[in-house]
Amino acid sequence: MSSRAEPDENRITGRLNQLRAGVLGANDGIVSIAALVVGVAAATPENHAAILAAGAAGLAAGALSMGVGEYVSVSSQRDAEHAQLAREERWHDERPEWELEQLTRLNMRTGMSEPTAHLAAKEQTEHDALAIHALMHLGIDPKQLVSPLQAGVASLGAFTVGGIIPLLTILLASPPLQVPLTFAAVVVALALTGTTSAWIAHSPYPRAIVRNVVGGTLAMAITYGIGHLVGVAL
Repeated sequence: MSSRAEPDENRITGRLNQLRAGVLGANDGIVSIAALVVGVAAATPENHAAILAAGAAGLAAGALSMGVGEYVSVSSQRDAEHAQLAREERWHDERPEWELEQLTRLNMRTGMSEPTAHLAAKEQTEHDALAIHALMHLGIDPKQLVSPLQAGVASLGAFTVGGIIPLLTILLASPPLQVPLTFAAVVVALALTGTTSAWIAHSPYPRAIVRNVVGGTLAMAITYGIGHLVGVAL
């Protein structure tokens, strides 16, 4: 039973990193493009060309911004992790006894007695000194470092997929149904992303779904109101 669970636990860090980038990108795409096209539709309800131009431009700009932003952010995080690992490796070469004592103290924080913690620290150091210190001292698993490219591509792709949903909905619907159908499509899409994030992270479903749906619909409602006011003024 434990052998079947181990692979899933070993991959959880990578899955959560992909989840963070993917769900953030999808939610941002759904909400941003929906708010944009709904706002334009409120101002000019029968101008499909304006809605398409605004939606396509917003989709391209948002996807590229998300992808590049995520890549830069995660690259900075990875650079910091590499710097910390290099420093930890240097300290092992310069002061091995001090590092062994530090690992002993860290083991004692988990509930071990000092003799047991010291013995465990010696065995851990002999097995892989850098890996155990990085994990215990820095909270970094050298085998699970974040991937900037993976995070960037996930964000870009997720934003694009998410943004296409409201854009296609509002373009294919007749003017009287544009906004109601877009709202409905966005609610369903946000419920799905909330469900997916809860399923992957093994977290409660209702909280993730409600958080997504409420936030997204509120953003659309505000943007629709602004667009309507602008349309009336013009």
